[in-house]
Amino acid sequence: MTQRSADPTAACTLADIENARAAIAGTAVVTPMEESRWLSALAGGRVDLKCENLQRTGSFKIRGAYMRISRLGAEERRHGVVAASAGNHAQGVALAATSLGIRSTVFMPEGAPIPKEKATRAYGADVVFHGRYLEDALVRAREFAAETGATLIHPFDHVDIVAGQGTCGLEILEQSPDVRTVLVPAGGGGLLAGIAIAVKALRPDVRVVGIQAEGAAAFPASLRDGRPVPLSSMKTMADGIAVGCPGEITFAAVRDHVDEILTVSEESLSRALLALVERAKMVVEPAGAAAVAAMLDDPTRWETPSVAVLSGGNIDPLLLGKVIRHGLASAGRYLYLRVCIPDVPGGLASLLTEVSEVGANVLEVAHERISASLDLDQVEVSLQLETRGEPHAEAVKDRLRQHGYRVYD
Repeated sequence: MTQRSADPTAACTLADIENARAAIAGTAVVTPMEESRWLSALAGGRVDLKCENLQRTGSFKIRGAYMRISRLGAEERRHGVVAASAGNHAQGVALAATSLGIRSTVFMPEGAPIPKEKATRAYGADVVFHGRYLEDALVRAREFAAETGATLIHPFDHVDIVAGQGTCGLEILEQSPDVRTVLVPAGGGGLLAGIAIAVKALRPDVRVVGIQAEGAAAFPASLRDGRPVPLSSMKTMADGIAVGCPGEITFAAVRDHVDEILTVSEESLSRALLALVERAKMVVEPAGAAAVAAMLDDPTRWETPSVAVLSGGNIDPLLLGKVIRHGLASAGRYLYLRVCIPDVPGGLASLLTEVSEVGANVLEVAHERISASLDLDQVEVSLQLETRGEPHAEAVKDRLRQHGYRVYD
């Protein structure tokens, strides 16, 4: 398809999404829908996972990127394309452009995950780092477009992008025909907008909920003000949904078609990512775990059958290790204690014996002898323990207190 792009400011429709499905067939794959038995048990009804982490390039972004680029005219193609992205959109644009024989340049914010940068280059794009946030990179991408004639492929705010992402909504309804609730991670809102338009057009009874990271949640304030409102700052591990301001198109679609926007904490994201690795055997990035995080925060809130979209799986292995450790701590699997013991021979051995008796594993021990809170004959011991979860952690503390130890979390 080589016709010129649709009006970028037009509202996306179901017809646009259905046309997009035909356009991206053979490039984007129909990703699996997997039942999550452990989430279903918590929710009291069936919960399915829509596995966009298994999409080509590791996220849903190839859907919209290919749809947008495939509709460029011959003159536009000759000048190439440019994009701004923290990684997932970058990979989608790079693969789509390369497969269509088009040159691509991607501006990434400083600190973008190394695997996403390397993958983007491997898909054929030129990568340039610029600015701290996605919005900074987007400003530079616009300048580059003006300087070179390249077409800007916006990460979310274009009707073709929204239509491409909306194909995921069509698949959700076909793979889970009895669905009652769909939870979708949201940054700029392209995926959320596309899914909501598709779902509400075909099944207006289905509840569509957008999930944002607390430290990068631009939609709540924007919806309150009735217009896109930029955030003054952002801080979240979920770089895939760290977007400081919704687009005009996505804001209108979310306002008109999405039932609710919720936020999740960094701790919730960590717990969800860890649970997906342990229970679902799914590797996802923090943004991709946002919908599951919301479900774990309040499992019985959602009418079932429910679908949680795993929007992406592109995570730096170093970050994965950190997030898993953070998730273990949030789930009570790591316990950090300060315990006062007598400063006598065998004092530490007695403490560690009690810890051993209750089945906790000692990871680290440190002594503190100088403190205004200690008596002359006392030592404070800092313990890092591995436990089986929050109930076990409480049992450890109870055991120590029962044996006369002063214990502080």
